[in-house]
Amino acid sequence: MKMIYEILLGIIAIIATSFLFFKFAPFSFAPSTQQYSVGTVCFGKNCFNVEIAKTVAQREAGLMNRAKLDKDKGMLFVFNKEGIHPFWMKNTLISLDIIWIGSNSKVVFIIQNVQPCTTLICPSVVPNLKAKYVIELNSGTCQEIGLKVGDLVQIPPGL
Repeated sequence: MKMIYEILLGIIAIIATSFLFFKFAPFSFAPSTQQYSVGTVCFGKNCFNVEIAKTVAQREAGLMNRAKLDKDKGMLFVFNKEGIHPFWMKNTLISLDIIWIGSNSKVVFIIQNVQPCTTLICPSVVPNLKAKYVIELNSGTCQEIGLKVGDLVQIPPGL
């Protein structure tokens, strides 16, 4: 009987520890294994070297678990077709400006200074406008370069 009690107590301890670990862990410990192609995106004279996320797996991984993003870098998310594409900040460690771009290469929506999500459930940013591309840049970049809705964006050819 004592052995059964010890086994049950051990199982409960493992479950409780697992719950606390996953509930309060600040990020996933597995770094992204995605391989991204690279390109350049320009807003007028302001150009950024971007990693290009074209596959579902690449888009899901995005900039998760990145401790920093150089000032001249970002990520370009490419979708198969224009649509409503929500974004969230789960496991994202840096603040970002997020820019949605239509298939006509014009900015359709901008949200600035999106903060990392530190809770178990993270809200999504859902612009109710169709976009073909989304770009994530360091927080403050849009204000710094004066980016606004309607501006043209140079997207790498063939995307």
